[in-house]
Amino acid sequence: MTSREQTTKNIPLLLIGCGGVGRQLLQHIVSCRSIHDKQKLHLRVVGICDSKTLLVPLDVFTMELDDAFLLEVCQAKLKGSSLLTLSNSGQHKVFSNPESMGKIIDIAALVPRSTGLAVIDCSASSDTTGVLTRVVELGCCVVMANKKPLSSSMEDYEKLLACPRRIRHESTVGAGLPVIASLNRMLSSGDLVHRIVGSLSGTLGFVMSEVEDGKPFSQVVRSAKNLGYTEPDPRDDLSGMDVARKALILARLLGRRIVLNDIKVESLYPEEMGPSTMSIASFLENGLPLLDKGIQERVEKASSNGNVLRYVCLIDDLRCEVGIQELPKNTPLGRLRGSDNVLEISSRCYNQQPLVIQGAGAGNDTTAAGVLADVFDVQDLFH
Repeated sequence: MTSREQTTKNIPLLLIGCGGVGRQLLQHIVSCRSIHDKQKLHLRVVGICDSKTLLVPLDVFTMELDDAFLLEVCQAKLKGSSLLTLSNSGQHKVFSNPESMGKIIDIAALVPRSTGLAVIDCSASSDTTGVLTRVVELGCCVVMANKKPLSSSMEDYEKLLACPRRIRHESTVGAGLPVIASLNRMLSSGDLVHRIVGSLSGTLGFVMSEVEDGKPFSQVVRSAKNLGYTEPDPRDDLSGMDVARKALILARLLGRRIVLNDIKVESLYPEEMGPSTMSIASFLENGLPLLDKGIQERVEKASSNGNVLRYVCLIDDLRCEVGIQELPKNTPLGRLRGSDNVLEISSRCYNQQPLVIQGAGAGNDTTAAGVLADVFDVQDLFH
């Protein structure tokens, strides 16, 4: 056994989800090898799973998916290819859904006996909830960028969080910003949090600050789409449901036993412009311009009051809601420009002056960096 093997801690990782965040995470892992070597840490990728396929090395105990293959995965997924296109070399075991989810549990049942395992969920699926719960029960750690398992039913949520030390999910709210960590530190110290208000969508932050400058809402949304800020269908952002899931995660951290339907959500488009009745092209061309006047009137009304409009989540003892709010210009949220996230936390200790967390709260790069930091945060749980 070499000195490197004696002193370097190996953390086996299994990645679920190879979209933008998952691909960026793999690139981070490869590019940070020299940094990790200095820290006597080696991240050993033992599985990658997309919506159809799980690929693992021939022996998950002694082998790993090497860096050249990880970069090959990134290139294939960027082109929209399935992992199946990379499975013909005979160097990997291949499992197809639904078998792949069961195989992840099998690996989790075996690997922790020797070294432990971190399962990373960078998907956007609610179907991973049961798998994540089971692997935690088996002694593994789970790191999440996926919000859906944490915004599922209270029963599923409590099962998943039954071993909270084995769960990290900083990147579910605010990408790489220290939102969850800050709240957990406050709550652990007995600091009673009584109000959270924040802009937690880079897309909607950009939209609201641009319409403040007098630009038509329809023009701003199209610009956001062209800049890559929105989902392929901008209504996924404009519905407010992504912000609602983040608000639910924060509210549950504060002890609120609520579900997604309990949150009051303001959509920025009416139901008759929804995906079931209007195509993306029709919405962009015909639907959006019909919304310009209403948004402009609200902007002008806020301005006459000396305020600005922001799309925010608001959590206090009585409310958990997301939507457009009028806010003073001279507050952190009022000064917000572009796609940054801002969160103000008022508590017993931060009463007169709320704790403000601000920075880039969106993007594959910052989100993946947050995931990688969470992996490092659980390393002390590994042998």
